[in-house]
Amino acid sequence: MAAHAKLGASNAHRWLNCPGSVSAEEGIPNTSSPFAEEGTTAHELAEQTLNMAHLPPEDVDVKDWAPYATAKSNEFLDLYEDQEMADFVRLYVEHVNALAVDADALDIEMRVSYEEWVPGGFGTADAIIVKGETLHICDLKYGMGVRVDAEENPQAMLYALGALTMNEMIFDIERIQIHIIQPRLDHISQWEISVPDLLRWAEWVKQRAEDALEADAPRVPGEKQCRFCRAKASCAALQKMTQDVIMADFDDLDNAPKANTLTDAQMRRALEAKPLIEGWLGAVEGLVKDRLTNGEGFPGYKLVEGKSNRQWADVEEAEQVLGDLIGPEASHTRKIISPAQAEKVLGKKRVGEIADLIVKPTGAPTLAPESDKRPPINISASDFLSCVDDQFGEE
Repeated sequence: MAAHAKLGASNAHRWLNCPGSVSAEEGIPNTSSPFAEEGTTAHELAEQTLNMAHLPPEDVDVKDWAPYATAKSNEFLDLYEDQEMADFVRLYVEHVNALAVDADALDIEMRVSYEEWVPGGFGTADAIIVKGETLHICDLKYGMGVRVDAEENPQAMLYALGALTMNEMIFDIERIQIHIIQPRLDHISQWEISVPDLLRWAEWVKQRAEDALEADAPRVPGEKQCRFCRAKASCAALQKMTQDVIMADFDDLDNAPKANTLTDAQMRRALEAKPLIEGWLGAVEGLVKDRLTNGEGFPGYKLVEGKSNRQWADVEEAEQVLGDLIGPEASHTRKIISPAQAEKVLGKKRVGEIADLIVKPTGAPTLAPESDKRPPINISASDFLSCVDDQFGEE
């Protein structure tokens, strides 16, 4: 089992923004999930592929290193049993291989230490590449629930500090370039920072780390730090913030004004608080459900059977009986497979044969804060209805 630092890089967004989250999470088990296990498998596949590909035979010239590595990577990934995962991992591997052309050094899944600034601080960087005066940090994000950007990414910046410490006596490094590769969202983000600026940031991190290790460190609720915090269901600071936001404009929730009577300031406050409040309510509901599932009582609530849909007890038997009663054509529906399913069946080498058959309709307009990196769209009411029809189909 992989070791994890108390002030780890992967949860830096939490303890840097909410120092009190470190002590708050102590004693609360860090349970795994199918998504986390899937991500671990993808990282293991990427590591195995890159390590295998970058051990060329002696007769492979350095200038042919990257082409060789790409060929070996594709050869290996083509044989992997889960081709969907292999194809996504391939995008990350190709990005690393392209950066590795004429590189001075390449380390895969390298454990780095940043304990000069954070007591006991260490983490594992997916790929570290030194090329001239630039240190590249590559981070594979296999998840697709949350879009991750490279700009001021604390996890990658801590990896950069560790990688810089490891390489600064060997190479003359002047800048750091961070690469976040999120293949399932077709998202690659890159950002550059100078070594002096990174070291100035490290001094701020050092102070935050000292605060986080204090027993009475303050808790500072916020969307990013609370999203995956294991202690948020019982966090008094988050509860108070939620109550303050809800009650700030409405003294009597039973007689709260209708949405179309709110001021712009009230609507903005509500929208900004929505993810945080929904996340907290979901965590509270999950905690109560766990207690009831484990046989503990909870005043005012109980577990009941949820809604379910009817299904065939035996599909093969149902097919036979229905075929006899109404015929096979009437008992089955036919639907063409999706472009993604077709590409999976055809394989990477043949997807070009269907490229002209595929279109990507304009997505339905969605609300986003001004800080979102996507450009705004100018759209009329008729355009909006057209987008909705494209997205969901007409009734």
